[in-house]
Amino acid sequence: MSAAAVHARLYWPLLATGCLSACIRVGPDFHPQHESWTEHWSSTSIEQATQQAAQPDIRQWWRIFADQNLESLIAQADANNGDVKIAGLRVLEARAQLGIAVAGRYPQVQQANADVLYSTRKRSDGVNPHSGGYWQYGLGFSVGWELDFWGRFSRAIESANASFFAAQANRDDALVLLHAQVADTYFTLRRAEARLRIARENAQLQKRSYEIALKLFKSGETDELDLQQAKTQYLGTLSSIPDFESQTVLAHHALSVLLGRPPGPLPELNVQPDKAEVLPLVDRAVLQDVPADLLLRRPDVRAAELQMAAQSALIGVAQADFYPSVSLLGSLVWSAGSLNGSPSTLALIGGPSVTWNLFDHGKISNNVRVQDARLQELTVAYQNTVREAAREADDAATTIIAAWQRDTILDDAQRAAQRSLKLANTIYREGYSDFQRVLDAQRALFAQQDAYIVNRGNAVGSLIALYKALGGGWYSEQPLVDSATRQQMQQRTDWGDLLNETNTPSATASPSGGSSR
Repeated sequence: MSAAAVHARLYWPLLATGCLSACIRVGPDFHPQHESWTEHWSSTSIEQATQQAAQPDIRQWWRIFADQNLESLIAQADANNGDVKIAGLRVLEARAQLGIAVAGRYPQVQQANADVLYSTRKRSDGVNPHSGGYWQYGLGFSVGWELDFWGRFSRAIESANASFFAAQANRDDALVLLHAQVADTYFTLRRAEARLRIARENAQLQKRSYEIALKLFKSGETDELDLQQAKTQYLGTLSSIPDFESQTVLAHHALSVLLGRPPGPLPELNVQPDKAEVLPLVDRAVLQDVPADLLLRRPDVRAAELQMAAQSALIGVAQADFYPSVSLLGSLVWSAGSLNGSPSTLALIGGPSVTWNLFDHGKISNNVRVQDARLQELTVAYQNTVREAAREADDAATTIIAAWQRDTILDDAQRAAQRSLKLANTIYREGYSDFQRVLDAQRALFAQQDAYIVNRGNAVGSLIALYKALGGGWYSEQPLVDSATRQQMQQRTDWGDLLNETNTPSATASPSGGSSR
């Protein structure tokens, strides 16, 4: 079943029921609280860092890296990550809460009772005492139905319905965060591996220089200063290797947990050793829509807006307590007995009932104020969420542009350092300079190569941050509740059709269309 069909199946019957049964709905009707600047928001940095194109879809932005390892990791994370599973179960919980709210449309009191009594009696006429017993039977059924005259129940359904869709948006937000974390951790691992390779290569180079300096010192051809400087530089580079090795292990651990595994190595990432040394440079982020629309489509922004809608409806629920409650009451009672001549009766009792809490000493009015204050809090929180989203996107775009500009410079710098070392070695062998120039050239080469890799890693991280800030990556092919969990829950509880009803992937954004804001 498509996401649109699920929405229609849930929403339109509820709306029709509300129109038929609610005479008046007290409380405010919710209207989105978009600030004027969000309608056409953009920034110079984002315009420079992005381009309009059809592929890859922003919901699966990681495909821009064309890395099969990354795509495999994200697929595994979608299927096994605990936070995403919890978010999916909260959608199911919200759907059950919606069912509770819908039940308010029907008779709230439905009570059936049956009783069987045995009575004994003793009678004496003064001569012959008599004793005996008889049975009494009774059946009763009572119904109480509070009419939704002021919209109390329709507002409660409205609130639960908004909370249900907010739970779906929160699940989408969990996917956005998960995909960004997986990609960022994966490229952190690749960066650590690349820095480790560079450190080992430079340590090997500096080790040869140290061995040459040691040989020359022992033969008396140079002084101890060259020896100690070569040793210092070699050991300094050697000391960085354990740190990079530790970073790779920690990245493996972090990825394992994101994939729903215990911390440990990921042997499937080592099948392409050459690829481990590559950090891609993507020169533009691909978008299918303008940043302003993407910003408001961000799952956490949608969730914040839906939470406002849910809270707005609760104001109406609270205001309904100001007015009388109109109920229809009815009872059907049958009674009979086994005693000869005892009558059998059938009584039908029914009528309206009105209750009105006239003297609440400010309880109702203050409850309305509480609900209104909570709505205003959520309104401010929503506005803060949108502003923070815009800042995150602008910051990430600014950082990307800086990293792109530095990339060419740092590439030229490392090439110059390589040439410088080659020249320093040549001049030293020919006796035209001292050994210090060789050591300086080796130090500069290591520093420039490391800076180049670090900047590449920063560029990748900023690109991931930009996609995350614009809400990209919310789509997953995995259902809300995986098959093993569904089976376990069905063995404990009768879930009816709810597990099938909500078990559609990314219910708030189907893969064939945009967001269902």
